[in-house]
Amino acid sequence: MSLRFAALGLLAQHPGSGYDLLKRFEGSMANVWAATQSQLYGELGRLEEDRWIDIIDVGPRGRKVYAPTDTGRAALSDWLKSPLDGPTRNARLLQVFLLSEVDHQTAVGFFESVIAEADERLAHLEVILADVASCPPDDRSPANEFARIALEYGLRHYRSEGDWARWSLDRIS
Repeated sequence: MSLRFAALGLLAQHPGSGYDLLKRFEGSMANVWAATQSQLYGELGRLEEDRWIDIIDVGPRGRKVYAPTDTGRAALSDWLKSPLDGPTRNARLLQVFLLSEVDHQTAVGFFESVIAEADERLAHLEVILADVASCPPDDRSPANEFARIALEYGLRHYRSEGDWARWSLDRIS
């Protein structure tokens, strides 16, 4: 369900074609919510079918430009106002809970891979942060500010995850 709102939200910020949306998604939203091209294009079709988006222009080679309808904007607003339902699921923590069922070296390898992944993702987000820092200071639109806030969450999350995995590794060693 969240891919639906990710696509709808990006189109609310700026109408675009499926290709435009895919490029914007890859450059920003993919750091938060991963999706393939076929998933994104499929979701566009469902959004159009549900009348949450409309085609506002058809360009060369049949390129369709989409924008949210009033119904789509209302659905996005309702979703943004509501907390997510149910308990949070975290497959990684489920794995940690069950690591007693594997040998010690496998458990060590698990935490080493968490550290490597956290460090890699942190480095990727730090590159994005450097790009953001080089933008003109007058570009403080709400969309950019909230994107920066989301980026900060990612930076803090991966720092924390790496620290936690290092602590865990020390604890079991």
